[in-house]
Amino acid sequence: MTVRSLLAYGIARFERSGLSYGHGTTNALDEAAWLILHALGLPPGDLNSHLDRPLTAAQARSAKALLDRRVRTRKPAAYLMHEAWLGAHRFYVDERVIVPRSYIAELMRGDGPLVPLLGTSGLSPVSILDLCTGSGCLAILAALEYPSARVDAADLSAAALEVARRNVADYKLARRVRLVKSDLFSALGGRTYDLIISNPPYVKAASMRKLPDEYRREPEMALASGTDGLDHTRTILREAAAHLNPGGRLVVEIGHNRKALERAYPKLPFEWLETSGGDRFVFGLKRETFLSQS
Repeated sequence: MTVRSLLAYGIARFERSGLSYGHGTTNALDEAAWLILHALGLPPGDLNSHLDRPLTAAQARSAKALLDRRVRTRKPAAYLMHEAWLGAHRFYVDERVIVPRSYIAELMRGDGPLVPLLGTSGLSPVSILDLCTGSGCLAILAALEYPSARVDAADLSAAALEVARRNVADYKLARRVRLVKSDLFSALGGRTYDLIISNPPYVKAASMRKLPDEYRREPEMALASGTDGLDHTRTILREAAAHLNPGGRLVVEIGHNRKALERAYPKLPFEWLETSGGDRFVFGLKRETFLSQS
């Protein structure tokens, strides 16, 4: 058996089984390739050069077992491998956290739009808050992108913070990334920040009832946000100004809720940031915008 024939087996099995994707891949081919390469100890982007590589019987059994387990359990591949990727960065994940898939990650890369939006002074933020941090991935990316910044990573789930602690340690950032158990801003006292980023729960109740099995493997508390998907975002908008420094900025991801948000806050001039998925998933607001509306 070769990688190519095993890949064909995986694709056919996945397509027959009606799997759902969206936790790092969007189709059967990419999902099968990721699992196979992981089982063989190969980098996830290195498929083509190995397609005709012959496999030992043990390698074939191990990879096939992982493909079969994906179908049998309906768990996202990221949980089966305990790894998720945001760009070039790998993070440990398990079922205590949702699988990272935030547009905010791409906005923070070197030439991403968050950099110029942080102010005309051109200065990098020195204090950052990642609200609803989950696995800690956005807090870590922020610390890597802004090496002079100190980052607070807050989450209500103690279990999620254990995963975040592992990732922070893996990146050797424990001295710059502080983990805080907090229900949104509640445990942060009077701390203020130059930048607050958040990928909070934003799935509305009707959508929660229709989620595919793969998404039901994730913690419900990390997904559900009330009838219209905006419960957490409302609290963030109500309390963020008190935690922003002058010139500070709030950046929040809201899924498919742009229209609902704009209807709920017709006077707020949301800045919709362009992402690979379009300009309807992430908004930005300056502290001064909040103050002018109060």
